[in-house]
Amino acid sequence: MGVAIKVENLSKAYQLGEIGTGTLSNDLKRWAYKVRGKEDPFLKIGETNDRTTKGESNMVWSLKDINFEIEQGDAVGIIGRNGAGKSTLLKILSRVTSPTTGSVKVKGRVASLLEVGTGFHPELTGRENIFLNGAILGMRKAEIKKHFDAIVDFAGVERYIDTPVKRYSSGMYVRLAFAVAAHLESEILVVDEVLAVGDAEFQKKCLGKMNDVSKGEGRTILFVSHNLTAVETLCNNGILLNSGFLETSGAVEKVVKNYINLSSTSTRSIEFNSITNPIGNSKIRILTASVELAEGEPESTIIDINSKINLKFTVLNFTNDSVISVGYDLKTLKGDTIFGSGKKFIIPSNQETELTCHLPGNFLNDDVYSVNIYFHTQTMSGLYAKNELLIFEVKDIERETGYLGKVNGFIRTNFAWSVKELSRP
Repeated sequence: MGVAIKVENLSKAYQLGEIGTGTLSNDLKRWAYKVRGKEDPFLKIGETNDRTTKGESNMVWSLKDINFEIEQGDAVGIIGRNGAGKSTLLKILSRVTSPTTGSVKVKGRVASLLEVGTGFHPELTGRENIFLNGAILGMRKAEIKKHFDAIVDFAGVERYIDTPVKRYSSGMYVRLAFAVAAHLESEILVVDEVLAVGDAEFQKKCLGKMNDVSKGEGRTILFVSHNLTAVETLCNNGILLNSGFLETSGAVEKVVKNYINLSSTSTRSIEFNSITNPIGNSKIRILTASVELAEGEPESTIIDINSKINLKFTVLNFTNDSVISVGYDLKTLKGDTIFGSGKKFIIPSNQETELTCHLPGNFLNDDVYSVNIYFHTQTMSGLYAKNELLIFEVKDIERETGYLGKVNGFIRTNFAWSVKELSRP
């Protein structure tokens, strides 16, 4: 079908702090080079975009030497950790910003949904913003009119269509913005993580629409999401970015597997003294957290599916309420929730308290899991929450060699079976 997007030696650098060469003559020289299409002579050697370290240079490469091609009709998932360069790449492809070096060739019109309310004017009504947003995306008025009813119906905001969008919730904003981008006849649809703003029903609806757009209409889709299950479901190819570099690209299953391997460094134990920033806030502090083998289990650095494990948390309560609800969601690194567990506990104020949740053996399947913890009281619903507080891996040691893939499903129960020979008359 041909190439829809071709990226060659793409790099994007950002300067931290003061911008400028320091002298007017050098600023003019930089401008002259830019006008002639040449590389900035004052571009310093930048550092990798590692947001966790201070660094020595004030020049940071958000993207560095990226090369790939996307065929027309492909649905491509772009994944990576926060700060990997995903949004920067989409902004360059959408021509919101320009690359520092390298080239991008795009065949066809691009409809982008990069941030909630992109292209919307808060004082205009939903109806007016549909026409404004459509015009920004390069659509003719007749084209927008043809799809107007479908856009309003898909967004589910008919009652508020003549209300200024400044009165919309963020969910209504993104519903209308996605509906416009998905229904107008662009050859390429670019969607960033904004779908996370919508509710579960709308997210499912959006994924269904993008699937129709890609497979039914043959349009090209670029989709950024941390929900790896959604990426695998929707996309046939993937691109994995890591600190601004292209880690791998190709079949989506392979790319997702590489991302999980890249992110699966276990954090089975943390202590307050060993971390830079305290975990918690002025109301709740987590002093320690760990995933431990239960008492009586043989010592091992690997958690086997047969092993009983304990999730332990030492917390400090700074509220005046001694009744604290503590819970956690256990998720795979793909974003699937396995289960949630929580209870109300008596945690006296200014008192260290240890909480332990006991998980049985033969329960979790072999996978990498994250523990997302949350706290609340009867009067304060959002006391504190922390995603990926702990990350740990469960393995099937007995079948680790010579076994093609893991057993299907999220859990790995060891149900009792019986056999009985039946005699026929």
